[in-house]
Amino acid sequence: MAGCRLVIFDLDGTLLDTTEGVLNAARYTIDVCGFAPLSEERLKTFIGPPIQESFRSAYGIEDTGRLQEIAGIFRDRYKERELYKAVPYPDIFDTCRRIKDAGIMLAVATYKREDYAVDIMRHFGFDRYMTAIYGADHENRLKKADIIQKCLQLPDRGQPLNVRAAVMVGDTVNDSLGAKQAGVDFIGVLYGFGFRDRSEEALQGCAGCAATAKELGDLILGLQR
Repeated sequence: MAGCRLVIFDLDGTLLDTTEGVLNAARYTIDVCGFAPLSEERLKTFIGPPIQESFRSAYGIEDTGRLQEIAGIFRDRYKERELYKAVPYPDIFDTCRRIKDAGIMLAVATYKREDYAVDIMRHFGFDRYMTAIYGADHENRLKKADIIQKCLQLPDRGQPLNVRAAVMVGDTVNDSLGAKQAGVDFIGVLYGFGFRDRSEEALQGCAGCAATAKELGDLILGLQR
């Protein structure tokens, strides 16, 4: 990673702790749809993945049209009442500043719907650091690797970025798998919703992992040397 030109961040669990807003919207949707309540632990698995996938997994729903209806209920509630109920992780702004000051571009690749991702990044002031913010489409056609690939189209010296010039940062197996499929290196963070231990299988062979946002910044800047 000595030639890193772009750091691609996941959003939920990497830049922002979005627990309150996502869980509130999920509980509301479950109540409106008349589904059986879920445990707090199971609800937390809704943070990060596409919302259609979360409801499919939790309730065994396979009808694509029905899942889109459920996603619409969730998204309307999330946008209208819950979007800004989030907390930036400690030192994450300083980490973004340090990376940008080192001449490295920053971008976001998230499963959160793209218009919501742009809104929430602007609300909390992350947009001042980001060259681009990409997210999911309305129909959930884009996979994580597809969203990462959009980031790789950013121009570097007039040409799209080489995969070896970028690294994906995230907190879940979905992030690491998306990075692998897109052909970019991966750094895992342990402070989010997914990874809890450096020994986890998805973190083996990656470019590194960090327990705090400060450690993440140190790691990325250290890889430049």
